[in-house]
Amino acid sequence: MLNRVRSAVAHLVSSGGAPPPRPKSPDLPNSTSAPPADPPQAPRSPPARAGSGSAAPARTVESRASFCRPTFLQLSPGGLRRADDHAGRAVQSPPDTGRRLPWSTGYAEVINSGKSRHNEDQACCEVVYVEGRRSVSGAPREPSRGQGLCFYYWGLFDGHAGGRAAEMASRLLHRHIREQLKDLVEILQDPSPPPLCLPSTPGAPGSSDSSHLVGPQSCWSSQKEVTHESLVVGAIENAFQFMDEQMARERHGHQVEGGCCALVVVYLLGKVYVANAEPSLSGMEKSFQCPGSSPRRLSASVSRCLAYKKIELEDLRFPLVCGEGKKARMMATIGVTRGLGDHNLRVCSSTLPIKPFLSSFPEVRVYDLTQYEHCPDDVLVLGTDGLWDVTSDCEVAATVDRVLSAYEPNDPSRYTALAQALVLGARGTPRDRGWRLPNNKLGSGDDISVFVIPLGGPGSYS
Repeated sequence: MLNRVRSAVAHLVSSGGAPPPRPKSPDLPNSTSAPPADPPQAPRSPPARAGSGSAAPARTVESRASFCRPTFLQLSPGGLRRADDHAGRAVQSPPDTGRRLPWSTGYAEVINSGKSRHNEDQACCEVVYVEGRRSVSGAPREPSRGQGLCFYYWGLFDGHAGGRAAEMASRLLHRHIREQLKDLVEILQDPSPPPLCLPSTPGAPGSSDSSHLVGPQSCWSSQKEVTHESLVVGAIENAFQFMDEQMARERHGHQVEGGCCALVVVYLLGKVYVANAEPSLSGMEKSFQCPGSSPRRLSASVSRCLAYKKIELEDLRFPLVCGEGKKARMMATIGVTRGLGDHNLRVCSSTLPIKPFLSSFPEVRVYDLTQYEHCPDDVLVLGTDGLWDVTSDCEVAATVDRVLSAYEPNDPSRYTALAQALVLGARGTPRDRGWRLPNNKLGSGDDISVFVIPLGGPGSYS
């Protein structure tokens, strides 16, 4: 009887109590702060809800409520349930009606075949306005709408050990990039070479004196030249680091478990910046020095003789990366070397944190669109590993030629059709032994997300 009373009281408290407040992000302004306890509506499609007569346990309802997809898909509750169906694996794309994505970008995605409970990929596509924070001399000034910059932003985030890290990064990473660019607005608009350094704090003693700026030809060699391009690259790199630090701070309050890989494209002032924080095990060094180790004796049986060898320094090294290809694992634990999150992850069978070996620092490559002429068939394809695991570059190029040739050059829907074709080609069709490609090889059982970005930019294909 007492146990039943206790259970009833616990149920009453758990169902009627308000959720604890979530901490705010201390390093971002209000527009980039972490969301309140209620699920945000702007960044995501509405979460799926259990039926009115459902008696599902609380854990199932909570998991379902946390499932969300990109807002630009404009999914209804019914559409969200179809997007979460592992058996049907229906391809999702933005509707033909309504506003199109910037540059008529194409997008398509499909859920995995049962690898995880929900789709752990996330995507973001935004046009972001950046207001300058201060003048080149460091003197504070009022923000002016006429002196800002706009950048175009695309991001794909592939979550692992849950989708919370990918969802958080899709909401906030572009805002961190905006914060990092605020100090560079006036410099990027000035065609003259930028200074080597800026005053650290607006309004600090001497900050309004332009003599405190180091000129571009002062003491550094030409190899250390600071360019507008390098400043933007640095802003993107810093944004990734701050995003990772925010995940570390808020992982408990927001239940941000696991981590995610990130693929981000920024178009600013005629240049495309592609930032990768993705799996890259092949180029990793194969060994590292084990700290705190000391020489010891090792015995082994060789040809019926007992051999002893004194351990030298080289013998204390053990592989940092084990396995090959998709089976490669860093520290025998995780299949990526770059990414965001994973602050709680420990090395397999130890208490050693994996984070010191997992970098949030992205590799950034720059492509100058102004140096080339582009036609409507020139596109940039972004995809999560659900696409690239089963599709080669040549196969993607063949699909691009085949699909785009079937549409008029000025038809904006051609890029969505191309994204859908790429996703369908990687997913395959359901058969008795799973999802199969036309050659009867296994299709991708992973989440698949694809952006197709026309390289001509806005208004170029009219």
